[in-house]
Amino acid sequence: MSAPVESVPVEPAAGERIVVAMSGGVDSSVAAALLVERGYEVVGISMRLANERSDGSSSGCCSLEDFRDAGRVADALGIAHYTFDLRDSFREQVVEPFVAEYVAGRTPSPCIACNREIKFKRLRHEAAALGARFVATGHYARRVYQGGRYRLLRAATTTKDQSYFLFEMGQHELAHTLFPIGDLDKADVRRLAERAGLVTADKPESQEICFVPDGGYADFVEANADSAPPAGRIVDEEGRDLGAHAGIHRFTVGQRRGIGLASADPLYVTAVDAAADRIVVGGRSSLARVGLEMARTTWVGGAAPQPGERFAVRIRHRHRAVPCTLSAVADDRATVRFDDPEDAIAPGQAAVLYDGDEVVGGGWIGRALRAERSGEAAPCA
Repeated sequence: MSAPVESVPVEPAAGERIVVAMSGGVDSSVAAALLVERGYEVVGISMRLANERSDGSSSGCCSLEDFRDAGRVADALGIAHYTFDLRDSFREQVVEPFVAEYVAGRTPSPCIACNREIKFKRLRHEAAALGARFVATGHYARRVYQGGRYRLLRAATTTKDQSYFLFEMGQHELAHTLFPIGDLDKADVRRLAERAGLVTADKPESQEICFVPDGGYADFVEANADSAPPAGRIVDEEGRDLGAHAGIHRFTVGQRRGIGLASADPLYVTAVDAAADRIVVGGRSSLARVGLEMARTTWVGGAAPQPGERFAVRIRHRHRAVPCTLSAVADDRATVRFDDPEDAIAPGQAAVLYDGDEVVGGGWIGRALRAERSGEAAPCA
């Protein structure tokens, strides 16, 4: 998704049309309200992605009730609002890959895929059809033009930061995307919504993946896979058989609960071996890894950093960024080494590199690296 660096900053002119993604939540509502307040011509777009549950209730975000709320907000702001049914595309490009990743023994990040394949792509398409150069979202992130290029930054409030989910954005995408609430915290956003009289002001946040009812990932995979992973064996780090499991899709690296083994000391999943239908477990110390290899890398500035450069890396959304060195870069692959060993590195998750508050880029974790006794690093599943 990387694109050439923009030679000059691109910013909306006074009164220019901007298309805003409106999910029906408070964040996107306030993003739209702020742009209206600044004098832009705002057009709201909502996307129906997931189905309702069988009892008619919401399954997270993007429900029919969410669209009604988005419409109410649009009416209150006096802006046009359109809704698109993208359930087929969402299933093909987000849900099916999510299921396939679990079947293959990896732990997916569907929100990143949804941003890339559905939300931003369709938002830009509709913006172009409406003659709009800019799109805006309610993500907690910032973009600035500095040093001759656009930079993607963490949100001002790190507890709500969503920059991790946006690491695949390139220069062209950043040049034409606005994050109106990136400098605000959640309390500020709710106060602004209340002041504007928006129905979403007190709306609770969704804490689950929108298409997985009640967080039941394993049941969802079984119901949607062509054939669910078979039962297999649980072994320790030396390969000794410890018991049976009901399918690798029920496990992720770092998992402690739900393993189904009695042990005097806590056991953690240290690897998921899809080829052998096998789960490997060990003590907490067995989780430690000295680095990781990632594939399908993208770089926000357009060019890959050089080996030897120092960054901080997040290996999952709620993970703190830890110091690391970029040790190798080749084509769309890269390797990073941590200053100190890190736990629970799950293949399939995104590894995102930061330089201070700036998102440099990242990729998808393929393998974690375990320290050998000789001091070298060896790949592991």
